[in-house]
Amino acid sequence: MISKTEYASYFEQYLKLVIKKGKSIIENLEDSQKEFERLLRNLPKEKHNFSYADSKWTLKELIQHIIDTERVFCYRALCFARNDKTELPGFDQDVFVDNVDANSRDYYNLLDEMAILRKGTIILFKSFSDEALLRNGVASGNKMSVRALGYLFSGHQIHHLNVVKERYL
Repeated sequence: MISKTEYASYFEQYLKLVIKKGKSIIENLEDSQKEFERLLRNLPKEKHNFSYADSKWTLKELIQHIIDTERVFCYRALCFARNDKTELPGFDQDVFVDNVDANSRDYYNLLDEMAILRKGTIILFKSFSDEALLRNGVASGNKMSVRALGYLFSGHQIHHLNVVKERYL
């Protein structure tokens, strides 16, 4: 399966949510997106801008964060798969959230954007050869494989869905 040498220890919290299931990257991407849609598509309007505590993200901001993270990490996966050895910078999730007004966006447009983005992620990962999936690169000072990134998308989404279930609903 996947080796702990393919990712920084910080990401284990996300990867353990999907790797133990024994599914492929594509199956995990499809399944986690279905769960995302199932849980979030029919929430009452009063939950859309809800935050469970001061200084915590609203549900819209959380969705925007998932979108932004997947976009940044897709770029990383593409660079690593194409064997680009340029070390990539990190990104500050809080700066990203602070510089987009997610709360003024239409909730359903955010969900649609995530669905479209995930379709693109799936197509991207289907295009990678087995050899490309094993390539790695460095981002935020950490070595990571393309394969680990593929699993990370689903694990990150599931992690935040678990937070939604525990704290937002």
